[in-house]
Formats: sequence, C-alpha cells, structure tokens
Amino acid sequence: MGKIVLLDELTINKIAAGEVIERPASVVKELVENSIDAGASKITVEIQNGGISKIRIIDDGCGISKDDMEFAFERHATSKIRKADDLQAVRSMGFRGEALASIAAIANVEMISKTENDEIGNKIIVEGGKILEQEETASQVGTTITVSNLFFNTPVRYKFLKKDFTEAGYIEDAVTRIALANPNISIKLISGSKTVIQTSGNRRYKQRNL
Repeated sequence: MGKIVLLDELTINKIAAGEVIERPASVVKELVENSIDAGASKITVEIQNGGISKIRIIDDGCGISKDDMEFAFERHATSKIRKADDLQAVRSMGFRGEALASIAAIANVEMISKTENDEIGNKIIVEGGKILEQEETASQVGTTITVSNLFFNTPVRYKFLKKDFTEAGYIEDAVTRIALANPNISIKLISGSKTVIQTSGNRRYKQRNL
C-alpha cells in the first residue's frame, strides 16, 4: 500500500488556518477587511482576553444572503472573482476565500447577517468546521461575526499565544493601521469594557482617538 494519502477536509482547513490565522489579530484583520469590502461605513470590533476567548465584528455593510451564508464557509469560496483572468483586476482587500473557512476550522463561529433585500436576517453557527445550526433571526442590515475559543482544537498553536495584554496590543496595532488607511470609515475597538480606538469616519485625522 502506498504511503501518500489524501487529507480530509478538516485537516486541510486546519493547515490553511495555520497559514492564514497566526493569532487573534489575524482574525480581526481578515474579518475587518471583509467588512470594508462589504461597503461598511461603520465597523465595531469587540474583544475579550486579547481576542483569545472572543472576537466580535459588527458592520453595516451589504450583508450576506441566506443562500450564500453556508457557502461562505467553504474553501476558496469568494464573491470577488469568477475566473483566473479576474485576478488581474482585483481591487478589494482580498479574494482568496480562505479566511472564514480557516477561522471556522479552529474556533467556534456565529454569523448573523441581513441584506437590504431580506425581510429577516439569518444565523449560522460553525464549530471546528462543522455547521451546527442555521436559522432565521432578527437583524439589522449588515453582518455580525462572533469568533470564540480560538485554537480550541489546535493546542500547539494555542500554546504559542502571548499573554492577553500582548495579544490585545497586536489587535490594537492592526486596527490602527486599518483605521488610518480608511479615514472614510468609522472604526471602533473595544477591549473588555474599554473603548481603545474610535474614529469618526469623516476623514479628519485630528479627530481620531488613536
């Protein structure tokens, strides 16, 4: 019998997670960039314990339809491109379609979203890459993603995380960079119960609490 085998989908996603998601700040960066690509004018990032126990991203972007929610967690699923030639014209923050699948493979993820055309929002819960629940729920237009228990099934990766304070600092740095690059978007970072960053979104840097 040969020694080479095809890996199962969960293992593949865990490997991809190691490439895309290095620490809580990586999750925040990927998800905030998704919010920006969704046309959000207001983004709130909430973290607990440096993002290790919980990260929540709330935006007022275009939202994700019910038909697309489950598909969004598949590897290489994306709304940004349709064929290889499109790679040359990508102007969005990302197009790999790996972020959500990678995050969901090594955390518990709840996504609630509603588009302008939907009468009601929809919720999906994914744990360790498996969809546990899908249902309709009340929601404003936009998307809320909650990531909890990061690296719960990858203990080696979890072991290399720094103290909560240090991980929170990495997140603050990532959000600061994104906020400075997007002065037209109101961005808030709440760590624990403290607002660490809050920008107005009016392009006036002097009014930023950075």
